[in-house]
Amino acid sequence: MATVQFTYFTGLRRSFVNNVRLTGTWDSNGRYSDQWTSLPMQQITGEDGCPCFTATVNLDDSQIGQQFRWGVILDAPAGNNLWGIMTEENDLNSRERDRTFTLQAPSSEIQQESYYLTHCRRLGAQKSYNGAPQPGIQFAVWAPNARNVEVVFGQSSGYIADTGVGEDTSRPRLPLSRLGDGTWQTNGAAPLANFTAFDRLPYMFRVTKADGQVAYKTDIYSRCQMGKGRIDPSESAFSGDYRQLDGSVSCSVIIDPDTVTREPEEEFSPQQVFVPESEFWQNEFDPNRPVPRRVEDLVIYELHVGALGSGQNRPGNFEDAMSLLPYLIELGVNAIELLPLSEFRDEVNWGYETSHYFALEYSAGGRDQLKHFVRTCHRQGIAVIFDVVYNHYSPDAGRAEWAYDSDTPEQNIYYWYEGNSSNYPQPDGGYIDNYSTGFAPRFYEEIVRKMFISSAATLIEEFHVDGFRVDATASIHLYNVLHADGRRTDNVNVFGAKFLREWTRTMKLIRPEVMLMAEDHSDWDGVTEPVDNGGLGFDATWYSNFYHHLVGDAQGGTQYARLMTTVGYGGNEPLAMDYFAGALAASSDRKVVYHESHDEAGNSQNSRRTISAAVNSAPLIGETRRFAEARCRFACGMTMLAAGTPMFMMGEEIGAQRFYRYSDFLSNREDLLGERQGDGQRLFRFYQDIIRLRLEHSGLRSHNIDIIHVHNANRIIAFRRWDNSEELLVVASLNNSPFGSGYAIENSRLGNGTWREIFNSDAEPYGGNRIGNLGGSIASSNGQIYVVVPANGFVVFQRL
Repeated sequence: MATVQFTYFTGLRRSFVNNVRLTGTWDSNGRYSDQWTSLPMQQITGEDGCPCFTATVNLDDSQIGQQFRWGVILDAPAGNNLWGIMTEENDLNSRERDRTFTLQAPSSEIQQESYYLTHCRRLGAQKSYNGAPQPGIQFAVWAPNARNVEVVFGQSSGYIADTGVGEDTSRPRLPLSRLGDGTWQTNGAAPLANFTAFDRLPYMFRVTKADGQVAYKTDIYSRCQMGKGRIDPSESAFSGDYRQLDGSVSCSVIIDPDTVTREPEEEFSPQQVFVPESEFWQNEFDPNRPVPRRVEDLVIYELHVGALGSGQNRPGNFEDAMSLLPYLIELGVNAIELLPLSEFRDEVNWGYETSHYFALEYSAGGRDQLKHFVRTCHRQGIAVIFDVVYNHYSPDAGRAEWAYDSDTPEQNIYYWYEGNSSNYPQPDGGYIDNYSTGFAPRFYEEIVRKMFISSAATLIEEFHVDGFRVDATASIHLYNVLHADGRRTDNVNVFGAKFLREWTRTMKLIRPEVMLMAEDHSDWDGVTEPVDNGGLGFDATWYSNFYHHLVGDAQGGTQYARLMTTVGYGGNEPLAMDYFAGALAASSDRKVVYHESHDEAGNSQNSRRTISAAVNSAPLIGETRRFAEARCRFACGMTMLAAGTPMFMMGEEIGAQRFYRYSDFLSNREDLLGERQGDGQRLFRFYQDIIRLRLEHSGLRSHNIDIIHVHNANRIIAFRRWDNSEELLVVASLNNSPFGSGYAIENSRLGNGTWREIFNSDAEPYGGNRIGNLGGSIASSNGQIYVVVPANGFVVFQRL
């Protein structure tokens, strides 16, 4: 008989699956069968210190050379009897998730077949457990084209030039051995037996590439990059302060993932005290302030940490974010969406140029400061959403993904390349463009897909983030074209969709309540359909058309209502309220809606802050500011009262005016705390109250919406919101004059009843004129109701 040992590795320290069973295409006699046979797997602790599951099967010698299929069935918080293989076959025409192997002739070693749910603790510098009383260390890297790989250690400067200058020669290089799947790893020699001896040492991989050239490469699975500044020595010698280095090119740093700094201070401080992770996360939640677990229940504040720190001669960091939390708690939001904070190029950056997906941007404070931020948010009932970028890498990835082990384009292992470079006039012709700022990743490589998946799993497990916003997902599953001539590459799209399904499927297995949002402009309903129904499995998509209809300064064309931009010119012409009504109705289909995001606050052509668009950038003084703030209240109100999940960009709540641009955001930062006490106090008060209204009324958090009245000439729209417990009516106007004597709305769905005004955007505390229904009750009769409606405002009623 030929013996095969199967192992299912989770790569996660937390034990979250049980009743794990191996199943495969063999029968009780060890011969191939189309009828799958199952048997229980035994839980053990793997060398990575994480739970894994193993089982052994004896197959008949007559089956040598036969291909078998196998998989794993398990129970988890997501459900029982779940298929435990998240990875689809590497086949354009298949979505099957079986593993395959060919039975080999018996040898001195048992045939091993393994599946890794994640690579969270497989590659990089990891703890290694082999029965010793303390963990050792193991280094591993994927470099299938390399001739040789060694680990080298850096000096205090934090940089090793390609000449070797900066290498700590007092520490011997560590050789790695090639494994069958293109990975290299250390062999567990005695010097590696004590992880603590290596903790927080700088290191790199010295890679002898396919052509024999030597390059010093960072660890793609690094948990920390040493630099936190702007200097890129461009592979030359560097002898300055490591804090001046661009982290994406500096040495990687060995980090113990199972400890956390007791105080939110710099991790490399010699005075820093570390505590076990389990101790740190004790008392993470306050039962009186539950963290929201449904996308529908969120009010999202989009926060760029780097844009904090007004008045400081540096980008913002987590210390600034922690200082802002009392302000956000007072504002009332219950979710903070962080612009990308995985390691990126330079220190002045929006974050959409990721170089290392497991490392946290050190200029922002690093990994442990993020943990302190998340824990503090959770104690206040605030969810943390993490923005991630998988459609491209950093454009300057020469010490990271680019040409990691070969300079031949078709062997550029992290990048998709079609065919051979000899087929194109220029060597870069085979790379894939996708309307992002870099070439597409090589999604047909399972290990590349698993890198992105594992980095997100790490953010869930080690950092306790509550959800994700995935950047530009249509660039992954739809927009891919050949760099040489712009031809569609549908095969790339297929594997991009395959990756996204694997990603959402894995996240939901690991943490069923995780909230997954896609920035997707394809208008494909499948983005939010379950993966088992052919969709991509996201909970919601960003709905940019809502913004274009409501504000519209970043997008021209008559296909959009562009309400705020149009009223900003000051005329009284009819508005395309009917166009906006369509977007408002569509918000019910699992959308995230917003009146401002990071892309449209000055960075996109013609875009600007909402308060500026509201009055066509006129000086915000006197009556002009009153008009501007009233229209801002309208814009915010439509977002908060829509049937999607509301979101707004930092600063909207105080009437931020300065352009928020990629190129100069640092010199245009707003003093949020100061403005909240100054000119922004009335708008801040409005935001507090409208957020509270949404969170207190379940009917406003449902997907139910019914547009009952639209009048373009009068600039009026009215709609109902409801659930099983309540019904609300919203009447909104962008008319420059109030309907002080009442405005007639007629619709049979109003029926007969009494409605009480519960909110008026024109209230005096907001700087309004107090034109409305004075909180009183009015009747609807035979589907008709007369409502006092303020200028550039709205009123909300509840049916009694």
